[in-house]
Amino acid sequence: MSTNDVSQTGQTRIATTTKTVLREAGIGIALIVLIVVFSTTTQHFLTASNVTNILTQVTINLILSIGMTFVILIGGIDLSVGSVLAFCAVVAGTVMTLPGLDPITAVILATLSAVAGGILFGLLNGFISACWAIPSFIVTLGTLNIARGAALQVTNASTIYSFPAAFNAFGSQTLYGIPLLFLIALVLVVAGWFVLTKTVFGRVLYGIGNNEEAARLAGHNVFFYKIAAFTICGAAVGIGAIVYMARLNIASPIIGIGFELNAIAAVIIGGTSLSGGRGSIVGTLLGACIIGVLANGLILLGLSDFMRQMITGFVIIIAVILDKYRERLTKA
Repeated sequence: MSTNDVSQTGQTRIATTTKTVLREAGIGIALIVLIVVFSTTTQHFLTASNVTNILTQVTINLILSIGMTFVILIGGIDLSVGSVLAFCAVVAGTVMTLPGLDPITAVILATLSAVAGGILFGLLNGFISACWAIPSFIVTLGTLNIARGAALQVTNASTIYSFPAAFNAFGSQTLYGIPLLFLIALVLVVAGWFVLTKTVFGRVLYGIGNNEEAARLAGHNVFFYKIAAFTICGAAVGIGAIVYMARLNIASPIIGIGFELNAIAAVIIGGTSLSGGRGSIVGTLLGACIIGVLANGLILLGLSDFMRQMITGFVIIIAVILDKYRERLTKA
């Protein structure tokens, strides 16, 4: 092999490695950069208490984002998750405060009712979208109002509280400085990663996002997989509702406003394509962490709530633009 061939081979390897880093590790690098910036510009960013606070704040958005990843991978979107979270929370809160139930039974029944409520709306979203080929954007815009109205109706627009003491205490417990609620989210991350990367079900979801017609011609029941993706998203929302209740010790029909936008943002920032067929749960985890770190760092810098919203909006737009470049690198 000549010197020129060796040189060209080396350049090719460098270019390939660079593309791989930008395509796969870019979001991780962005998170590290944010951490370095805020740790050098603020005094308390890397303190143990603040790190615990960040992880706690990230938890609920991460859980919702895991479910949203499944939906976006098939080329859909779910705008109802914030309202469904409120519905699941008030249903669970109503069950948990029923008289005559011991604390353990109350928490178990409340958890099951919250997850069941999320699954119900997930099935509804998926069935309507798949059966009548209606864009999920429109379907979930409708169920967003249904879920919010139902939450207000169930509670008569009032807040539910006075949960069992053990349940309230669980929401603030930590293990070596890591909130137990965040560990629950990590378990869901591992489960989601396994389903999407190690099962036929997960590979078919990617296939539907890439080319739905090809997946159908290959013999896969696209109708079933679409409903399943939305159902998984709904179940995640139900779990998120219980986590929210454990963290704040309330169940209110007005919670969850804007949560769907944060979940979608985390998924997109994490590298999942809005057109479907490309993305990962690990990327979603990093995307949720970026949003949490950014929000916390901006607070420590003393920026107003309005400025934080503007900056977060710019970050989302930049993430969508970068998504186009990642798509080109994938095809390269």
